[in-house]
Amino acid sequence: MRRLTPFLGLFVFIAAWDLAVRLTGAPLVPSPWEAFRGIGELTARGLLVKYVVASLFRVTWGYLLALVFAVPFGIAVGMSPRAQATINPLLQVLRPISPLAWIPIAILWFGVGDFSAVFLIFLASFFPLAVTAMHAVHDVDPVHLRAGENFGMSRGELIAHVVLPAIVPQLIVGMRIALGIAWLVVVAAEMIAVSSGLGFLIVDARNAGNRYDLVVAGMVMIGVIGIVLDLAMRRLEKLDFVRWGYVEG
Repeated sequence: MRRLTPFLGLFVFIAAWDLAVRLTGAPLVPSPWEAFRGIGELTARGLLVKYVVASLFRVTWGYLLALVFAVPFGIAVGMSPRAQATINPLLQVLRPISPLAWIPIAILWFGVGDFSAVFLIFLASFFPLAVTAMHAVHDVDPVHLRAGENFGMSRGELIAHVVLPAIVPQLIVGMRIALGIAWLVVVAAEMIAVSSGLGFLIVDARNAGNRYDLVVAGMVMIGVIGIVLDLAMRRLEKLDFVRWGYVEG
């Protein structure tokens, strides 16, 4: 019974959705079963896998690039009070700007295609990762840092053996949040800047004869993949080295 509990809300939602469509008789609003048939149609035509792979490809590259640059940047800034005082105000100015506001600039720089979408995802992921790393370093117990210095650790050794283990738990949380933002942004970017992916599917289905069953099918797939990505990050939080970071950090 406990295993079915997480699905109870989903079943209630689907039933309410179906009932609302039947009672209102809205011709353009598909029922759940029509949306599921739309997923089957997309699968049969080979479009579903193509669009899912295209979206995941862009998210993977944009997110990993942000991870590679943002975490070392945040650690470096967090380790230096002077750098933090200088750069943090700039980060706080840029961070609230929606990545979607960069779409015209992205298209101007990279044209319409994958590079624009990857750039937008990179921006969307960079700031939360950098700020998380910076604040995590700031929260490291100074006693641990002084102990490492007393043992003659170099700057690199101090970061590798003291700072990183202490900030891993916070970094994982930041990575989870950034991945969710990246997935939101890729869908929005694909509605404007590319000609493939789940975001493009929604717009294309709307423009190609009001296929709202395919529109909702795309929305369902976005939600399902978002849940899978979040579950993957939650599993990462439970790994031994992350739990060790909670204890040692």
